[in-house]
Amino acid sequence: MTGARRSWTDGSLSVRSFLKPHKAAWAVFHPAWIPQALDPTVERLKRGRVIAGAVAAVGVYTFVQGGFAFEEMLENTAIASAVLFFLTPVTVGVMLFVWRRTGTVRQLKRPLLDSLKLLLLFIGCVMTTVVIFRSSELLGLVPRMLLTLVGLWMAFFVMAGAVRLSGNFFGSAAVHRCLPPLLATVTTWLMAVPDLITGDLHGLSFTMGIVFILGAPVTVTGLALLEMRRLKRRYGIRLSAHPASLPPTPAGAPPQVPPQGNPYGHPQGQPYGQPYAPHPGQPYQPYPQGNPYGSYGAHNGQNPYGG
Repeated sequence: MTGARRSWTDGSLSVRSFLKPHKAAWAVFHPAWIPQALDPTVERLKRGRVIAGAVAAVGVYTFVQGGFAFEEMLENTAIASAVLFFLTPVTVGVMLFVWRRTGTVRQLKRPLLDSLKLLLLFIGCVMTTVVIFRSSELLGLVPRMLLTLVGLWMAFFVMAGAVRLSGNFFGSAAVHRCLPPLLATVTTWLMAVPDLITGDLHGLSFTMGIVFILGAPVTVTGLALLEMRRLKRRYGIRLSAHPASLPPTPAGAPPQVPPQGNPYGHPQGQPYGQPYAPHPGQPYQPYPQGNPYGSYGAHNGQNPYGG
């Protein structure tokens, strides 16, 4: 990351961060170019689907039967990584096909490449962790202890990273605000379907197994639909529209609401302060213009879609 672009972590990663794997993971797996949530409600919905997605990823056994099955969690994480490796590009490719009428892939080249880097980085960390634990079983006592310590650090690093990535879903919000809830929905369903097909209910009865296995994807789907509905109604961000064709909305600001007429007083519904006091050197604009994806364009110093 050179030139006008900020560093990947925006300076939040230091040598001391590696003493605490969760801090290192939060810096590495939530880069500076990922835009912030548009409002607190969207952020709460995102956190809800993160929790539901964690249930699907870590395993029903851990949450329902009260046991911490480390081997199962590690296996599920590896499987989820393999699923993500194939599923994420396919889902994004389908959306690029949908968006082709209102924009081009070239306009999204930079955020797409950054998201791919984040995906490959996470998968590499997961596979490295699995290899460390598997290879430690073949070594002597002292090397095994040392390798186990490294493996434990990596395990906490990956778990904390998975939580971060469940919210931003590999920075796909920098491509389109509706991609994270869409990808979360598709992934959790694909993780649940094999258990239903194979009948692996983790020792639960058929009814309870169906409830707990389907509970996570159904919850994620509901929250994702609410998130996308709010983005559409309040900010005009539609999943079917190419990001470059969407209306500009500053990140973290209230939605654009036309002023309600009060002919004898101050305009009502004006969330941006006094409309007759523009900033020096700037003409008055009734609605602020900006990148609908917030900090990505600011961090790059240019239009992230190449326009």
